[in-house]
Amino acid sequence: MNQWNNEPMNQSTGSTKIRIGVLFGGRSAEHEVSLVSAASVINALDKSKYDILPIGITKEGRWVSAVNAVQLLKEHGALDQLPEHVLLPDPRRQSLVNVSNAFPQNAERLDVIFPVLHGTFGEDGTIQGLFELADVPYVGAGVLGSAVGMDKTVAKTILRAAKIPVTKDVAFLYADYRKAPKPFIARIERELQYPCFVKPPNQGSSVGISKAHDRKELLAAIDLAGEYDRKVLVEKAAVKPREIELSVLGNDDPAVSLPGEIIPSNEFYDYDAKYVDGKSRAVIPAALPKPLVRRLQRCAAAAYRALDCAGMARVDFFVQRNGVFYLNEINTLPGFTSISMYPKMWEASGLPYAELLDRLIALALERHDAKKRLKTHYTPKTDWYKTP
Repeated sequence: MNQWNNEPMNQSTGSTKIRIGVLFGGRSAEHEVSLVSAASVINALDKSKYDILPIGITKEGRWVSAVNAVQLLKEHGALDQLPEHVLLPDPRRQSLVNVSNAFPQNAERLDVIFPVLHGTFGEDGTIQGLFELADVPYVGAGVLGSAVGMDKTVAKTILRAAKIPVTKDVAFLYADYRKAPKPFIARIERELQYPCFVKPPNQGSSVGISKAHDRKELLAAIDLAGEYDRKVLVEKAAVKPREIELSVLGNDDPAVSLPGEIIPSNEFYDYDAKYVDGKSRAVIPAALPKPLVRRLQRCAAAAYRALDCAGMARVDFFVQRNGVFYLNEINTLPGFTSISMYPKMWEASGLPYAELLDRLIALALERHDAKKRLKTHYTPKTDWYKTP
C-alpha cells in the first residue's frame, strides 16, 4: 500500500488506474495466434489496476478500437462500422486518435502499450519505432532487440560473436537462388547434408518451415520459404534433440525461468503441432540434470543481453542426448495463449500469469523512465549553425 496515495492519475479519465492499450492482430501470418494471445492477456489483467483499451489491427493494417475488438477480428465482423484510429508519432499526445474526428479531446491517452503482436510488423521493430516516436512506454524489446531477434540470420551472427552455440547454416537471398540454384544446393549438401531445416528467417510460429530429407524436399522447402521472406535460412539438423525452452524476464538484469520441454506431435514442432492438432505435450519443468539447467539459464541470459532484449523473451534450445546444446531461436514477443510456454514456465517458477503481466508492465514503465533521463539535446560552444 502506498501511504501517500501517490499513484499517477490518467489524464483522459481522471482515474488512478494505469491505462493500457493491448495491441493485437496485424499484417502477419501469425494474425490468428495474436488474437488468441490478446484474449488471454485482456482476461487476465487486473481490472482494479488497469483501464484496458483493446486495439486491433486488421490484416489490411486498419487500426480499430472497441471493447469487443478481439471477437470482431476473429469473426471478420462489422469492422467498417467502427471508427478508424491511429497512434500519433507525436510525443506531446501519447494518444490513440479517432481519424474520423481527430481532435485532441477525442484522443484516448495511453500510459503504456502491451503489444501482443507476433511476426511481421509487430515483432520486428517496426511497431516499436512508432512507440518510440510517440514516446509511449511499451512492453517488450526495443527497436534493435526486436529487429535482430526477428531476423534469425542476423541473430545468429551476433550470437556466434558472443560465443553462444548455434547450429551450422547456409543463408542466402531467394532472388539470388532463383537466378542460379545449383551452387546453393551443392553448398547445402556439402556443408550441412540431410536432414536439414529450411526457414524464412523473419517468420515465427514455424510458418514456412520445412524439414528436408533429400534434394526433392529441399527444393520444395526453399520455394516455400521464399513465399514468406526475401531471405532463406537452411540449418543443419541437431542429432535427435530434445526441444527445451526457457523464459527470460527483465531489463538490464534478467531472470530466467525453469526450463520446459516440448514433445511435438509431428516430426518437428511445426504450426499444426503448436496450435491445431492439440496433440503436442509440454513437460514443465523439463527433466534435466541441474548442472545442465544452470548452463542453459546462463546461456539464455547471455543471449538476451547480446541481442539487446528487454521486458521478455522465450529462448529455445536443441539439447542432444550427450548434453551438447544449440540455441535455436529467441522470441521477443512470445505467445500468451492458454497453452503458451512463456507464461506456463514462469508459473512453474513461482510467478502466476496475472503477476507476470504486472511485472511486464512495470518493466515497460521502468525502461521508459530510464530512457527519459538520457540527454537528447546538446548545446554547442558556439552557434555555428546560425552562421551564414
